[in-house]
Amino acid sequence: QVQLVESGGGLVQAGGSLRLSCAFSGRTFSYSAMAWFRQAAGKEREFVTGITWGGGSTKYADSVKGRFTISRDNAKNTMSLQMNSLKPEDTAEYYCAADRRRAAVIMTTANEYDYWGQGTQVTVSS
Repeated sequence: QVQLVESGGGLVQAGGSLRLSCAFSGRTFSYSAMAWFRQAAGKEREFVTGITWGGGSTKYADSVKGRFTISRDNAKNTMSLQMNSLKPEDTAEYYCAADRRRAAVIMTTANEYDYWGQGTQVTVSS
């Protein structure tokens, strides 16, 4: 059974930091590009950042460039998102996702991803 499990969300003040983790199991994700998406209340799910299977290439939404950093450790079956200089507009449910069809291309639309975690809430207070 394929599982992606996020952790690390919480409440933080503006300007603070959080580190999200995604643990994946059930299949070999080493050959899957992976990504973080987020969904704020009343809004569509949006791409935040993605990483290729080997970690050699990453992509970021303009809104998080320079503040967020994605990484992955295939040996430990984990992916992380370091979020610094958080803003109230970063408040959302954050989801990790895996693309079973592509390893070296990072897609930015949610429907291109096959596996999803349950989400972890990030709330940034002003």
